[in-house]
Formats: sequence, C-alpha cells, structure tokens
Amino acid sequence: MSDIEFDVLDELYFVQTFDYLAGVLEMAVPELVGALRGLYEKGWVKCLDLQKDEPISPEQLDWEKGFAQYRFLATKAGLMAHNGRG
Repeated sequence: MSDIEFDVLDELYFVQTFDYLAGVLEMAVPELVGALRGLYEKGWVKCLDLQKDEPISPEQLDWEKGFAQYRFLATKAGLMAHNGRG
C-alpha cells in the first residue's frame, strides 16, 4: 500500500464525498482519482451514489467524468489493510 492509498483510506472510515477528500488531502484531482480507482480495483473502497446510499455497479462507474458525483467508503478489506500497515 502506498502512502497516498494509506492517507485516502484514513479518511474513509466514514462515507465521504470527493470534494471533501480533495479538500482534506490537498491532492490534485488526477492523483486523487487515480488513488481512489486503484483502491476500488483492489476491493478496498466502494463507491456510492451521491444521492443514495446504494453502491454503484462497476458498469456504471465513470472515472473520467463521474467521480465528483460519488461518495466513497472503505470496505472491510480496505480497513483491515489500512490497520495492518499502521
């Protein structure tokens, strides 16, 4: 796990918006999107619809344009990986 991934997961013990993460982590948008996408692909983060608490299916995810419309939450596997590193 990279330092960036660790920092992102550290903020995802509770559901957070992309805007919140960008502000708190002070990361460039492409860097944050890349980190979230990598964490998602590892199964460590899930993406939720901004208006609902329902997960967004992989087919519906749009990492190029839609990332600002998602909320993010660490999965159990992500929390375990985060805690194992700390």
